[in-house]
Amino acid sequence: MTWLITGGAGYIGSHVVKAMVDEGERVVVLDDLSTGDPQRLPEGVHLEKGSVLDAELLDRVLREHSVRGIVHIAAKKQVGESVERPLYYYRENVQGLQTVLEAAVRAGVRSFLFSSSAAVYGMPDVDLVTEETPCAPMSPYGETKLAGEWMVRATGAANGIATACLRYFNVAGAARPELGDAGIFNLVPMVFERLSRGESPLIFGDDYATADGTCVRDFIHVEDIASAHVAAARRLAEDNSAALVLNIGRGEGVSVAEMVGIIASVTGRTDLAPRTVERRPGDPARVVAAATRIEEELGWTARYDVREMVASAWAGWCLRHPESARG
Repeated sequence: MTWLITGGAGYIGSHVVKAMVDEGERVVVLDDLSTGDPQRLPEGVHLEKGSVLDAELLDRVLREHSVRGIVHIAAKKQVGESVERPLYYYRENVQGLQTVLEAAVRAGVRSFLFSSSAAVYGMPDVDLVTEETPCAPMSPYGETKLAGEWMVRATGAANGIATACLRYFNVAGAARPELGDAGIFNLVPMVFERLSRGESPLIFGDDYATADGTCVRDFIHVEDIASAHVAAARRLAEDNSAALVLNIGRGEGVSVAEMVGIIASVTGRTDLAPRTVERRPGDPARVVAAATRIEEELGWTARYDVREMVASAWAGWCLRHPESARG
């Protein structure tokens, strides 16, 4: 069967494409290249440049490539930007998904895998976040992901489409340096950027109710994210009644202070002690996944530890910023 992967030329999308191709799956990619790069794609993978809002394009691609499964990764994903531009996020993430689902129904697609986010949970006051933890997103971005899950599940149930919604936690790392995250929006690349400039990393608040006072997060290697997609896609292809909602995490919390220390060790910049600044609004003290359901449902567990994530991410950073490797 052939899979359409929307957003497949992006950071996470290209890792999913690579993993599925490595497993022998036939893949076609749709990406508007607003943040994606065609150079990320394996040789021989067909790329259609365009928007998920373009229904005619979607109909043509699904028909011409006889697509029977869709992995929908394309989305806008910056929390701060979503607060400033909520209508833009609702159009791209919710209307875009609706357009893809409508095309899927017209084309007789039988499997639909949706990339969701731990942002659907908001600020849960629990030790481990399970899939039953109440969802209370704190940003338009998180709201669009939760609305997307509702739409995927309802459409699947009404049209006999097997579905899975995968809730990512904090993604880092790279399978190869050239596939590294080019954005500077998450903790790891933000620390890389400051260290590369000879500046102390920033820690936003050290007075949280955690062991060292800094926020605790569940960091997951992007290769593990990709392998979880392969496992989910395989399950959907085999089980036409599947309607899964699964966390993708390691089930282990790492504090921001611990992560900054690991980054300093890996990069060799232990001379730049972190500097604590004021908290950022809306940062929960602890968000760590319960990762048992995905193991039970798919037989999947994470393989990589935090140091491996940081080392692979640093190799990608140095490829794009060679002066960092020298400095």
